[in-house]
Amino acid sequence: MSRTVNILLAPLALLTLLLSACQKVPPLTPPTPSVDARPRPPLAETEAPRPAAPMKTMDDYKTLVAQQILDANTPITFSGRLPPMLPAIVVVTISIDRDGDLRGVTVKRSRDGEASKVALAAVKRVGAPFPKPLHLLHHSHKTLDFSETFLFNEHYHFQLRSLAGPQ
Repeated sequence: MSRTVNILLAPLALLTLLLSACQKVPPLTPPTPSVDARPRPPLAETEAPRPAAPMKTMDDYKTLVAQQILDANTPITFSGRLPPMLPAIVVVTISIDRDGDLRGVTVKRSRDGEASKVALAAVKRVGAPFPKPLHLLHHSHKTLDFSETFLFNEHYHFQLRSLAGPQ
């Protein structure tokens, strides 16, 4: 009898487990930054600005590069929520050498030629060198190669996936 009961309860237990996994979890809210009440002394005229925080992961590096691309292309970018249907998505491969110099950018995936041209030009428009990839670049490799995704709205303005955040 107990074996029959176990056979009958097993599918019910599995169904309960699957349904509990489908429950919506409330979104995480980012912690509010703490405010330092102490006034900071102004930088002296000759004091150099502090270098950017060190990159520990590839995602950290991609975020720095993406921000530099956005800063160089402000008139053709947009922020905020992505439209429900993106008219164009372009994935590019970016190659950066040890010194932070752009060695190449190519379209990896796209269905829109105009959006591809905008994405390539946006990366090339960055005037200053990119951050040095430091420890992310293996000793035997001459360049650090990674992908970035350009998300376009109907006006051919873009956001970069590395900075867009969850939508």
